[in-house]
Amino acid sequence: MGYVTSLFARKMVAAAGADVDAAAVLASVGLDAEGPWDPKAMLPADSYYDMLERIAAQTDVTDLPVRVGASMRLDEYGALGLAFKAATTLGSSYARVERYGRLWTSVVEYELRPDPRGTLFILHRSGERRLGLRLSNEATLASAVSIARQVSPVPVTPLELLVRHPAPKSTASHAGYFGCPIRFGAQLDAILFSRKTLAQPNILGDEGISRYLISHLDAELSEIAEEAPLVARAKDAIAQTLSEGAPRMADIARGLGLSARSFHRRLSEHGMSFQTLAEDTRRDLAEGLLRDESYSLSEIAFLTGFSEQSSFTRAFKRWVGTTPASYRKERSSR
Repeated sequence: MGYVTSLFARKMVAAAGADVDAAAVLASVGLDAEGPWDPKAMLPADSYYDMLERIAAQTDVTDLPVRVGASMRLDEYGALGLAFKAATTLGSSYARVERYGRLWTSVVEYELRPDPRGTLFILHRSGERRLGLRLSNEATLASAVSIARQVSPVPVTPLELLVRHPAPKSTASHAGYFGCPIRFGAQLDAILFSRKTLAQPNILGDEGISRYLISHLDAELSEIAEEAPLVARAKDAIAQTLSEGAPRMADIARGLGLSARSFHRRLSEHGMSFQTLAEDTRRDLAEGLLRDESYSLSEIAFLTGFSEQSSFTRAFKRWVGTTPASYRKERSSR
């Protein structure tokens, strides 16, 4: 499923206020309420969504993501926040998020896309549109505008906000915060900015500082990439065993020439668990096989480790938000 920074979880709980038991809610995702706010401490995305839904069961969360997004501060994002601030224009700031956003989440990919009206800053996040994911997306969109307003010498107002999921019961706080038309039920999760807005010079833009910070971010990114060969080899090994049933960590580790303990440690150092790796492998393999019309759905279910096609269908819908048949049909029509 992937991971998100624990900073988001702590911000959500803080914004929920006295209506929730902060210590208990944070403990449910393995965080100490009295512990440090470390953006490099990561949480499984599903656990984060579970936490948000737990909060929603205790209090009204209609405007919670907007309040959380508005509260985000660049200084809390580490080197990437500083690099956003030091970029010479707002467009350059967002380009840094597009490139280095992996440093704070592995479940969202950011994209800047030209549009006839300006430029779209897009959030790509797969998965079932469950409540926790929807709240997280709204908070991410709000935080993207918040950090822009912190670096610009003039007010930043988007041309339009696009949100894939249906509107909440009230959108008054959204309209008041973003200050632009909001289209729920859209095809994308995105913010549309005018070209003039993105060309606006930042208050503290500095080329020299930017070059230094970019080199630091590249080094952090390379640290993530260093584990790619191990992860790729592990995923290959898992894929080869899926038709025989659920893979065992000890068997995969042995095939990679590692002890189970060493394998677990190397994965956990980079915010990853064997369970997540196995699940991601299953999903990636399923998506690849669905693009090949020569495999039937029952064959794909078997090759991805499911004893029944119905179990595969339920799992796939949880992963990507649609059934295998619908996914195949959509891909073949492109």
